[in-house]
Amino acid sequence: MTLHQLVIDSAAEHPSLPAVVTADGDLTYGALDRRANALAHRLRALGVARGDRVIIWAEKSAPVITAMQAVLRLGAAYVPVDGSAPLERVAGLAEDCSAAAVLTTADRVGPTAGRLPSTIPCRELTAGDDEEIRPAAVNEPVGPDNLAYILYTSGSTGAPKGVCISHRNALAFVEWAVETLDATPEDRFSNHAPFNFDLSVLDLYAAFSVGASVHLIPAELAYAPEHLVEFLHRQRITVWYSVPSALILMIRDGALLDRTAPGHLRAVLFAGEPFPIPQVRQLVTWTSARLFNLYGPTETNVCTFREVVPADLKRERPVPIGIACSGDRAWAQRPDGEVSGPGEEGELFVDGPTVMLGYWGAEPHRGPYPTGDIVKVLDDGSFDYVGRHDHMVKVRGHRIELGEVEAALSSHPAVAEAAALVVGSGMESRLVACVVPRNDHEPGVLELRRHCAQRLPRYMLADELRLAAQLPRTRNGKIDRAALTSQF
Repeated sequence: MTLHQLVIDSAAEHPSLPAVVTADGDLTYGALDRRANALAHRLRALGVARGDRVIIWAEKSAPVITAMQAVLRLGAAYVPVDGSAPLERVAGLAEDCSAAAVLTTADRVGPTAGRLPSTIPCRELTAGDDEEIRPAAVNEPVGPDNLAYILYTSGSTGAPKGVCISHRNALAFVEWAVETLDATPEDRFSNHAPFNFDLSVLDLYAAFSVGASVHLIPAELAYAPEHLVEFLHRQRITVWYSVPSALILMIRDGALLDRTAPGHLRAVLFAGEPFPIPQVRQLVTWTSARLFNLYGPTETNVCTFREVVPADLKRERPVPIGIACSGDRAWAQRPDGEVSGPGEEGELFVDGPTVMLGYWGAEPHRGPYPTGDIVKVLDDGSFDYVGRHDHMVKVRGHRIELGEVEAALSSHPAVAEAAALVVGSGMESRLVACVVPRNDHEPGVLELRRHCAQRLPRYMLADELRLAAQLPRTRNGKIDRAALTSQF
């Protein structure tokens, strides 16, 4: 099975069902299949062949999904680039992955082509009028371990790293998600994440695998809370998946809890960052839908999960990241190389079918993947997220895990979000924190200090606390720590 075969099969079984729903209208499975074939023929005429890479640079839309499918049908791999990315970045990625072509919107074709190497054609990503499209089917044979797509992430050196994902990698997660959610053609998946963010893999391919519909949230509305709440109700979403930040905004500024929970909503999934437990409690009180905390870096996609249970709501820390899933194995490893036991912390390692092929341009990845995340092994064998290995800092000689400071602040009932960081270096370093209050109560600095003093040792108390209306975000919705640091 391959990612594009999911659409081919659903188009054969459900040709008239909507596959992609946007503000501009629905795209049925039959139309998606025909348009993908037509664009695949155009790409083949450009010289795109098996094993090639094709960059798709545009805001999320039905044509972008069509382009992904077209590339896959040729046995090539697509490289999604956010529509807001500057031309310089696109040109750099095209050169880095030796792209065979760049697909983008009509208004960008001319300027983009002029900045690309002459060997890389730049073309519009649309395939033409659907009524005139009746092309022969395109479905080049590819194996499960062939490259399907590359997701570029920020590298520690400052240069982006291309995470190479095979059909097997993606489908291991998608098949697990479909089974866990008991997905059917009647489901309506929301798509909140941009296509260059790994959260979107579930939205698209879980829907396509069962003939369900995926409903695209435009990038400009991704953090407009009132619009998101209206979208949830109007589109009759059954499966919602996003970073916690979006749900927090919907609760705090979108009046999500003021409206009766829609009966059609049956699963709420969140991933990408810790979800403060007070907001999780609010969601549980508001809806009967199942709640899932999913975990995994881009290099493994989702490799552990936890379905929220009543005992989780009694904690002050975020919901555990749970146990291994998607056919993977996961374990915590102590600094001495031994496997961590219950009550012990260690770096989380993952091995199994979701682990990436490797980084583009580097040697293939072999063996378990060290996530760089520190976890604690709970008594039942599941994992509690502690924080990033590279978020373990030293302030005045004391080792401090920033995630623990953030968890303590976020456990205050009047705090919606919190971020901790270190400003300065050496003896001049200071532990600072920025807190976003809930609308119904703005906590004072002294109140927050007392709250943290009951939960943290003195050396982990922030030297400076600030209240803010919101935290800066990356396009993926995660806290932009670089931008936040520049404010102190």
